Amino acid sequence: MTLDGKVALITGAASGIGHAIAKRYLEANGRVVIADLNWDRAAKAAKELAGEKTAIGVAMDVSNEDQVNAGVEQAVKAFGRIDILVSNAGIQIVYPIEDFPFADWKKLIAIHLDGAFLTTKACIRHMYQQNSGVLIYMGSVHSHEASPLKSAYVAAKHGILGLARVMAKEGAKHNVRANVICPGFVKTPLVEKQIPEQAKELGISEERVIKEVMLAETVDHEFTTLEDVAEVALFLAAFETKALTGQSIVVSHGWHMS
Repeated sequence: MTLDGKVALITGAASGIGHAIAKRYLEANGRVVIADLNWDRAAKAAKELAGEKTAIGVAMDVSNEDQVNAGVEQAVKAFGRIDILVSNAGIQIVYPIEDFPFADWKKLIAIHLDGAFLTTKACIRHMYQQNSGVLIYMGSVHSHEASPLKSAYVAAKHGILGLARVMAKEGAKHNVRANVICPGFVKTPLVEKQIPEQAKELGISEERVIKEVMLAETVDHEFTTLEDVAEVALFLAAFETKALTGQSIVVSHGWHMS
């Protein structure tokens, strides 16, 4: 699979899943814009992955409309177009709902769901003009399942499914496809942070959180890898027709089967 020089804007790409996708896209002859809350981290990641001709970093708080618009325009100025959006930026906050601070609820929803909306709105202006584009949203098994302590995250990830399905319909006449990747637990800093938090909230050991909560429903008790998710992201970006749009692809070692 090759991207033939297509330009991808990837949010939250200075580390974790977004970084792995950026690396895979560059290997497939793509050009990438690494968007991150911290410009220094974004620029460093771009420099380490590739030269300025194929990768740049931009500062972007995905919950801030002005920053999103400015980052997208910077990407277009650098590369002339936007072909692929990977809406990946996210955080995790866990509480039982009776203790969930409303400010934390709003913060998580803003980054996941508002961020997906704002980056979509900014990118499709360019995709519609060029009559082509790919929208890839980072969902989760929690786009389909629920877990204790994750009310805001589950609500946001369910919302992303709805947004992607609407965009599959609205974007079709402009040759823009929209799909969702739904990983299981991937051992990123986001997941590493959850292990002690859930151990504390549930009153169990960290080992039990991994075995009995995170990986209990998988077929092999293995974490999904960064490379697993990046390969699916490349497949969705390189797929050439609207035969595959409005779908969620679950990458979870059988945790969720649909």
